Amino acid sequence: MDQFWENEYVKTAGDYSVVILSLVVFLAIFELVTKYNNWDEIKNGNIAVAMATGGKIFGIANVFRHSIMHNDSLLTMIVWGVYGFILLLIGYFIFEFLTPKFKIDEEIKNDNRAVGFISMIISIGLSFVIGAGIS
Repeated sequence: MDQFWENEYVKTAGDYSVVILSLVVFLAIFELVTKYNNWDEIKNGNIAVAMATGGKIFGIANVFRHSIMHNDSLLTMIVWGVYGFILLLIGYFIFEFLTPKFKIDEEIKNDNRAVGFISMIISIGLSFVIGAGIS
């Protein structure tokens, strides 16, 4: 049975499944902390929300990429992925805190694409820093 779990195809499918599940859970958490409904806004054509959400998806996936590359066990990979997500979430709150002249969520909801773009770049950039820390 050990040979089955060590098969590269099985390991890849397992990693993929865990990351997809984690992505769904983490996006639901992001949905709770934002003041708008991501998927309704995207459905209505809000590009700023699409960019910010896309940055979050990329960021989470990139953190898990590094976690998969540098950890042998599934449990360790999950722990590092969750830790990386928490750091991304903290980065989101720091971004909100460092912009006292306007509310990030309100600007993104109002389709301010400049704010959506910066939000996307922050998520992506922080994911590389977090990934380097995992390495």
